[in-house]
Amino acid sequence: MQNRRPTRQIVLGDKRVGFVKIGGGLPLADGTPTTPAPVSVQTMTTGYTWDIDKCVAEINRLTAAGADVIRVAVPEKKDTEALKEIIPRVKVPIVADVHFHFQRALEAVEAGVHKIRLNPGNIQDRKQVIDVIQACKARKIPIRIGVNEGSIIERKDKQKRLKELGAFFSESKRGYLLAIMITKLEEYLDIFHEQDFHDIVISAKSMDVPTVIDAYTEISKRFDYPLHLGVTHAGPKETGAIRSVVALGTLLANGVGDTLRISYASDSRFEVEDGLELLYSLGLRERKTAELIACPTCGRIQVDLITLVQDVRKKLEGQINLPIKVAVMGCIVNGPGEAEGADVAVFAGDRRGIIYVQGEKVANVPEAEILDRLLEQCLAFQDRVNRGEAKLGEKKVDIVPPDPIGELGSGWEAMAGKIKTQPTELTVGRS
Repeated sequence: MQNRRPTRQIVLGDKRVGFVKIGGGLPLADGTPTTPAPVSVQTMTTGYTWDIDKCVAEINRLTAAGADVIRVAVPEKKDTEALKEIIPRVKVPIVADVHFHFQRALEAVEAGVHKIRLNPGNIQDRKQVIDVIQACKARKIPIRIGVNEGSIIERKDKQKRLKELGAFFSESKRGYLLAIMITKLEEYLDIFHEQDFHDIVISAKSMDVPTVIDAYTEISKRFDYPLHLGVTHAGPKETGAIRSVVALGTLLANGVGDTLRISYASDSRFEVEDGLELLYSLGLRERKTAELIACPTCGRIQVDLITLVQDVRKKLEGQINLPIKVAVMGCIVNGPGEAEGADVAVFAGDRRGIIYVQGEKVANVPEAEILDRLLEQCLAFQDRVNRGEAKLGEKKVDIVPPDPIGELGSGWEAMAGKIKTQPTELTVGRS
């Protein structure tokens, strides 16, 4: 892991919804030092902004899921008019996504939005851009300059498009595209610099993972503004998660990136959850809920581990608000080691499970009781931590693994396919 790249810092929000800082590490214009803010997670609503009640409900649901910033589309005037009623009813900074009509940006500013997103490929008129800059400057509202692969190349004038492609094409497979992205940003930023406006965030998205990595890497060398990371058109969650995590994880591990959106053709709540999990995994955000780990299943498991893991996840959701490490293991091979490293753990034998709290055995229960007893121990441990009677990650005892060829149903009889018809009591030694 490399240290975060120092950038200018922007702030969006207000006293009512709170403030979110993005980037940091470089001093402010008045010389005040800044430190990099935690990488923030953004998402976007999927419904129509003009449908006020549904929009508010979706924003509040995404806020509850952990979104730091939420973007809404404002393609029509009825959308920006709706913002006047939406913003007072939510508790998260709202970004207005403006594509083709600069007037929508001006209307969103008047409605009290906390940030504007402009696309250089869609709003190119210099005077219109200056009008938006001045409106945002007067209200101290940041602007994201969002370059997307699909909108940067001139498509109306084919001759101009060919000229652009020819001028910037290189031997590199992605060279011409990177050059166009950087050039478009430079041209757009010139307007902002002339207006002495620097509350800016930059993004340069593509659907292609190597392009995303290369684009942000090159842009990070040329501009000191905070970067909004994302893979555009990533697809459904099943495949989009891989694309997004590979690209964004690579950049973040190399110190590049200050805020992110994982984009799925799916429920936006998954974007938030997976974005947070990515940051937790890299140590870039402090986990606030349970961390569930589980073995990958194999021929050794003797309980319905797949169902158990999903049931545990659902049970812990909303009830555990501390980063308690919970391990659910399906056999006695890896179970003891994970039980030692987790705050609360269960590992299974022949249709039974031994439950541990910080390495100390607390229960030996039939498979049908594992879920409820595990939750019971998680809640009890959380209460102890909150009272100051226990600490997260503190191991008390060492677990001696059971004999794998003893009475646990995983020895010679199991290997011969003679699984016992009655569950046996699991035993474990303790040093």
